Amino acid sequence: MALFAARYAQAFAEVVAARHLDVAAVQQQLADFAATLAGSRDLREVMGNPSIPQEQKLKVIDAIAVKIGFLHEVRNFIAVLAEHDRLLALDEVMAEYRAVMDAEQGIVEVTVSSAHPLAAEDRADLEEKIASLARAKIHAIYCEDASLLGGVVVRIGSTVYDGSVRGRLQQLKEVLVAQ
Repeated sequence: MALFAARYAQAFAEVVAARHLDVAAVQQQLADFAATLAGSRDLREVMGNPSIPQEQKLKVIDAIAVKIGFLHEVRNFIAVLAEHDRLLALDEVMAEYRAVMDAEQGIVEVTVSSAHPLAAEDRADLEEKIASLARAKIHAIYCEDASLLGGVVVRIGSTVYDGSVRGRLQQLKEVLVAQ
């Protein structure tokens, strides 16, 4: 991650906290704008083109802000990123912002890898168990890993809990080789 992303994220997190804004709503609005930006090649070209005056870029941002229904602070944050030619790095800034807000709220980010998508009920059960294990609220990020035969691999910070079939077979192999 770029150092500037952490600075922008920290500054915005301070604004969100000072104004007592709804963190989930702010994150959703940022995600909505990021999705709009990612989904429109024309928008990315306009925002990334240095020959287009900032005033025109701000008009585009304002039109999107009205359509999506941004909070004033979210609109201003996106405008600041655009004015400093950092808008195309929005995903990096958002990842840093989420990390800052999660840390402030005592939420631990965990990564769950599985061979196949998990059902909502399985995710809920797993998240409950992970939260108990981590002794904290969690934010789970799910990904698929085709190399897994079954089970899950959970990463909490630098600690990995390997409950996959592959991991269990590896453990069995190590036991058999050691004998």
